[in-house]
Amino acid sequence: MADLANCPKCGDIYVVNNLRDICPKCYKKEEEDYEKVYHFIRKKQNRTAPMEQVVANTGVEKSLIYKWIKKGRIKLSQFPNLGYPCAKCGTQIREGKLCTSCLSSLQGDIKNLEVEEERKRQAKSSTYFTGK
Repeated sequence: MADLANCPKCGDIYVVNNLRDICPKCYKKEEEDYEKVYHFIRKKQNRTAPMEQVVANTGVEKSLIYKWIKKGRIKLSQFPNLGYPCAKCGTQIREGKLCTSCLSSLQGDIKNLEVEEERKRQAKSSTYFTGK
């Protein structure tokens, strides 16, 4: 039997499928919004528009545009001033999940953890016993 769920956007009940995470009514609205955004940014004079200008001119939420970028429906190679937020700090990025600063910080933390683990391992293996 098919699974039912409430749409996270409108609350209506719908049959869950692997292609969509919202009900058909909200999906149709998202597709209309996608067409608005895509037609706006495809115009030659709007290809370099920043995210705020795209949102202001189309009325579509940033989160929805980010979703399309992450799914690959909007190719960032064609639109140099668009991006999406870093998962940690929110800085605008164009690839991956983390900006270079957060990625470097995370790599440094991992390296420090590895050094600390190695130090603890060596300390355990070189325990000295004193005889009394």
